[in-house]
Amino acid sequence: MTEPRPQPTRAVVIGGSLAGMLAAAAVKDAVDAVEIIEAHELPAGPEPRTGVPQAAHVHPLLSGGADAIEALLPGTVGQLVAAGANRVPMTTNMVYLSAEGWYRRWRRNTQYLIAAGRDLTDHVVRRQVLADPRVGVRAHCRVVGLLGGRGRVTGVRLRAADGTETELAADLVVDASGRSSRTPRWLAELGVTGLAEDRIESGLAYASRIYRAPVATDGWPVVNVLADPRRPGGAGTIVPIEGDRWHVSFYGPPGAQPTADADAFEAYARGLRHPLVAELLARAEPLTDVTVTHTTTNRRHYYERLGNWPEGLIALGDSVAAFNPIYGQGMSVAAQGALALRRLTAGGLTDGLARRAQRAIARPVDVAWSLAVGQDVHYATTEGKRPNLGDRLLHRYVSRLSYTAIGSFRVATALTEVLTLQAPPAVLVRPDVLLAAALGPRRPLTNGPTFTPDERRRLEGAGVPLT
Repeated sequence: MTEPRPQPTRAVVIGGSLAGMLAAAAVKDAVDAVEIIEAHELPAGPEPRTGVPQAAHVHPLLSGGADAIEALLPGTVGQLVAAGANRVPMTTNMVYLSAEGWYRRWRRNTQYLIAAGRDLTDHVVRRQVLADPRVGVRAHCRVVGLLGGRGRVTGVRLRAADGTETELAADLVVDASGRSSRTPRWLAELGVTGLAEDRIESGLAYASRIYRAPVATDGWPVVNVLADPRRPGGAGTIVPIEGDRWHVSFYGPPGAQPTADADAFEAYARGLRHPLVAELLARAEPLTDVTVTHTTTNRRHYYERLGNWPEGLIALGDSVAAFNPIYGQGMSVAAQGALALRRLTAGGLTDGLARRAQRAIARPVDVAWSLAVGQDVHYATTEGKRPNLGDRLLHRYVSRLSYTAIGSFRVATALTEVLTLQAPPAVLVRPDVLLAAALGPRRPLTNGPTFTPDERRRLEGAGVPLT
């Protein structure tokens, strides 16, 4: 008598975002097929994807996220660089004015970021994932509910573009639908209650525009002019991306918010605490309109705390926690969560997987959350939480670290390890870092932009005057 053939296993991923693609990469070896449910049509190339309003803004991929993506999809970083993205060593290739002063460009570097347009990053990852025949996409379709009960999710209910609803069974459902996630409501419909949530709103606004750079961007540094909390004003950054372009973003709190007025965009740059960004843009050619976003809320669902989390359901990326985008953490946190999911599914879809996965996904979220909220609570306009004594003491210590990092390679390294999500904040209270912070900078401070002689010659050749 022949044994009955086992039923093929299926994972359903809600959302074709970067997080959705990485989720598919994470679970594809644990099931027979992965089906990505996407409300829109996915572009064939590095083009804008409907439903990603943040794509118009700067999207650095921190080394903690880039390394995670490389582990999930080997060769991705190389493909990004081959397509024109810049691998920017930190702080070696950064002209960076912090609230405490100009950072030194250390010749040694331990961390990096990938500077590219969001559309290119999405395209390269999507191409890698969809090359696997086990992964498919069902476009123009929305998930409108979960199947199963409070103990286990067994699939999803779908609604097609014509309004037709069907059911799709699944052994695992991963919600990667982003800030618009309906998982809290769906859990309540299944009878799962007690979900805790935090919302911290700083009131910052974010405006971005892409320019044709007056110099070749290969190997060009990232430029950052941060705000000084002791005086009102905004901040600005120039990120060199593919195609010899600069992605320029400004952000500021109420009273110093950038607007969508194209004529006011460069005027805003002149209002920063140093004229560097305005000087660089004077010879750059604007290629796009100005895009403004007021959605800078830090929002987190504490799924990992639910004792009655159902089997068969996992949330990832912005569906779990969405951060103020000025910190550039979202893609990297999603990638680290997906890598944690892959490690847990290496042994198959075992009992207790969903709860273990949700706790593992929460670990990189914890780090990014503490960094983002730890900054945002100090804006006078922030709603949702006010800084307590511990927050204020920590903020003063971090400011001291930033000051010390201007002239201390040890502290600059520790800070970049944490800010790129390669190390937990506990690194900043190691005995050697505490001692270095107490001693202060060991090198003389720099009194102006830290361009190299070659970079200055290139700027002068392009007619860019620097003060």
